[in-house]
Amino acid sequence: MSSSPVGLHRVIEPAGVLPQAAARLDAHPELWPDEIRISVERLNLDAASYRQLDEAHGHDGEAVRRAVLEIVAARGKMQNPVTGSGGMLVGVVDEVGPESPLGVKPGDRVATLVSLTLTPLRITDGLRRWDGRSEQVPAEGHAILFARSIVAKLPDDLVPELSLAVMDVCGAPALTARVVREYVDKGTKPVVSVIGGAGKSGSLALAAARRSGAARTIGIVPVEVERERLEAAGLADVVALADARDPVALATAVEESGGPADITVVCVDVPGCEHGAVLATASGGTVIFFSMATSFSAAALGAEGLAADVTMLVGNGYVPGHADYALELLRSEPGVRRLFEGRLKAEGQD
Repeated sequence: MSSSPVGLHRVIEPAGVLPQAAARLDAHPELWPDEIRISVERLNLDAASYRQLDEAHGHDGEAVRRAVLEIVAARGKMQNPVTGSGGMLVGVVDEVGPESPLGVKPGDRVATLVSLTLTPLRITDGLRRWDGRSEQVPAEGHAILFARSIVAKLPDDLVPELSLAVMDVCGAPALTARVVREYVDKGTKPVVSVIGGAGKSGSLALAAARRSGAARTIGIVPVEVERERLEAAGLADVVALADARDPVALATAVEESGGPADITVVCVDVPGCEHGAVLATASGGTVIFFSMATSFSAAALGAEGLAADVTMLVGNGYVPGHADYALELLRSEPGVRRLFEGRLKAEGQD
């Protein structure tokens, strides 16, 4: 069997599916000619995946650690069987196949910009340095990238943990900016509401919306402490409290803040936010879902049931130039950087 640029040769079962849909991948370290091997330094678990694991194991960090090890050992990749999501990683390029088109060399410190759900992965240290209480996971092992993978060199001016946190969500600000600019190019400066505005993807999306020409930015958060943080960051014109799982409360909060929104960006990592996002969006508006906790059937059927004429977009995590754009926002927007650094400090990674 020859190698496939999308990694079909690494699929063990079931036959014929792409690596993301596979139940098990071959994570052996020997390379095919167009692959690269990365020596893993740190994983960043998807927020929805980590929340599910943490809650399912009663906030027992040791149990969460064991669960992640079991998933990787069984599947040859990190893919939460409940949420279906994974995350991404940083590490150092160990070996590059002679036919790899990815443009990196041994010794480069890189971040993978493709999901762990399709990345062959082997953990060799038992995650002994991780207490199971944060999304970022110090780890040793190796990962394999295919010819059609995406990888970025880590910038020298940022600590790896900060770069990883930004690159984990870099698709959100890039797509938000694209959609806002499409409205502006048609002569409308949109009202943009970001649900989960104090989080990683949410804060970047707010900064991107404002920079791209939004008439008004609204940040929605669930608790007072997050409202205080987001107001201090200065990224939203209005910050409002609402439980995104309560459709009427969410729509009311957005309307009282200057809505309904022309563009609603969903950046929360809990299920059940689909109907509220649709209800808070103006007729003819756009909802962008960036959460792996989203039920897309609930979103589609909910919009139908509400007779809501909205365009719904799935943020797939990739927009050309997305990593550079997100890092530039971090560097140039002090409020974004404070929120990111505060989050890392709270997780004990400063």
